[in-house]
Amino acid sequence: MSPRDPHTRAGVGTAETAAQTKRSDAERNRGRIVAAARTAFGRDGLHASMASVAREAGVGIATLFRHFPRKEDLVAAVFADRMKAYAQATDAALADPDPWHGFTGYIETVCAMQAADRGFADVLTMNFPGVPELEKYHARAYEGFLELIGRAKDSGQLREDFTSRDLVLLLMANAGVLGATADAAPDAWRRLVAWMIQSFQAPARGPLPDPPEDAALYEAMRRASQNATVPETGKRR
Repeated sequence: MSPRDPHTRAGVGTAETAAQTKRSDAERNRGRIVAAARTAFGRDGLHASMASVAREAGVGIATLFRHFPRKEDLVAAVFADRMKAYAQATDAALADPDPWHGFTGYIETVCAMQAADRGFADVLTMNFPGVPELEKYHARAYEGFLELIGRAKDSGQLREDFTSRDLVLLLMANAGVLGATADAAPDAWRRLVAWMIQSFQAPARGPLPDPPEDAALYEAMRRASQNATVPETGKRR
C-alpha cells in the first residue's frame, strides 16, 4: 500500500485526533480535580478526603489517583501559587523602610492568608519534605523572615528573645482559632494576632519559657502533615 493511500492517511488522522481528544479530556479532568480540591481544602482543611475531592470534581476515584498518586501531589498543585505568594510577602516586608512595620505587616499578611483559606492555614503549619516545590517556598519565606527579625531587633522594637519558632506557634494558634470559630466569629483571629504582636514588641514585660527546639517543632509539623495526607487505601478501584 502506498504511503499516499487515502485510507492510510485517514487512519493516521483518526489516531491523532483520538490522542488529542484523550489529552484534552485528561487536562480537563485534571483542572476539575484541582478546582474541586481547592474548594474542599478551603472548606474542610487538608483533612478533606480524596474521595470527597473526586465527588466534588465529578470524576471517579481512579481518575483522581491517575493524576495525583499521592495526596501530597494534589496539595502541591492546589497550593503552589499560595506558597509562592507567601514567600513573596517577605520580599514586600523587607522593602518596607520601617523595620517594625515590615515585621508586623508580614505577620498580619500571613495570618490573613490563613483566614482566607482553611486548607492554606493547615499548609503553613506543616512540612512536606516529599514535595520539593512547597518546601522551596517554605525555605525562601523562612530565610526572609529571619532577616525581618534581625532588622526589627536592630531597630530596638522587637524583644530580643523572639525567635522564628514563635511565628510557627502563632500560625498554629491562628489555625486553631480559625478552625474553631469558622463562620460563627470569622474575625476572632484578628484579636489573637493583635495580642500576639503587642507581646512581641520591646521592651519585654517579663521573661518567657524557652521555645521548643527546632527539631521538636519540625517533628510536630511533619506529623501534622502525615496525619492530614495519610494514604487512603482500598479506594483506587
